[in-house]
Amino acid sequence: MSVFIIAEVGVNHNGSLELAKQLVDVASECGVDAVKFQTFKAATLVTKSAKQADYQTANTGKQESQFDMLKRLELSEADHQELVDYCQQKNIEFMSTPFDLQSIQFLNGLGVNRFKIASGEITNYPYLKMVGAYNKEIVLSTGMATLADIEAALNLLIESGTDKDKITILHATTDYPTQMQDVNLTAMQTIAQAFKIKVGYSDHTPGIEVPTAAVALGASIIEKHFTLDKNLPGPDHKASLEPQELQAMVNAIRNIEIALGDGIKRPSASEQKNMQVARKSLVALTDIKKGDTFSDHNLTVKRPGLGISPMRWNEIIGQVAQKDYQADELI
Repeated sequence: MSVFIIAEVGVNHNGSLELAKQLVDVASECGVDAVKFQTFKAATLVTKSAKQADYQTANTGKQESQFDMLKRLELSEADHQELVDYCQQKNIEFMSTPFDLQSIQFLNGLGVNRFKIASGEITNYPYLKMVGAYNKEIVLSTGMATLADIEAALNLLIESGTDKDKITILHATTDYPTQMQDVNLTAMQTIAQAFKIKVGYSDHTPGIEVPTAAVALGASIIEKHFTLDKNLPGPDHKASLEPQELQAMVNAIRNIEIALGDGIKRPSASEQKNMQVARKSLVALTDIKKGDTFSDHNLTVKRPGLGISPMRWNEIIGQVAQKDYQADELI
């Protein structure tokens, strides 16, 4: 089963439906499986006095409230419907992360295939209970969370009505961009082992190395922010991939999928033709006459591997030659 790649627009559309569609075009051209937005109303998401995160202030260069920043980044209900239709035209799955109960209900009404739960909602009891009741595919991010947080959220989603096999838990680090020393990628495997559940990785590091490595470690879903231009104004552009980087990540992930193989250790089809060239055989070290005894003094090991395997050395030593051999001749 191939890795499900989510290209996250988030709020990188900057409130523009036209820019949002351009980003859908890029995601589709790069061959990702889904393109993800965010569904919220600033008034129901945050208080008017809530401060920005440090990374938001640094990335936007503005000192303003979260409310003022987010108000500019809302997509209307009509925008959502248009994006759903546009994604269908482009043969790519529309996804969006809801940030309040009304947004959950709205997205369900749009017929989304799966719900993405952001890291910040992992302790939101009424939110989790509502999402769980729909019994749809769920992708749960776990930035800032402990195993206890994950367990509580997972249990609530299941108790509310979602089958466990429909849930994938994403390891994540909630910092933009994430520093390498804070990634702790093997925690993804810890989550898989602790809960016997599908896992993936939501990446906020610069570049594509870490999400590619996550696939090698067993991620079934990869999520990554992308943008048309890292220099655009907004809180997340600087921690996002530009189109050519997104394409490179998709290519790398698809190559890793192929390279992982089936896990059975055996010569590959391409290796078969090289075995006789690279392996060795028992060879006469000196001229050997019929009737001579094979010994350490008249036998050696050389390529090609067309003759007797050197692993039979002890079996051959002490036997009597049945014919004459010239030096360098295969036994």
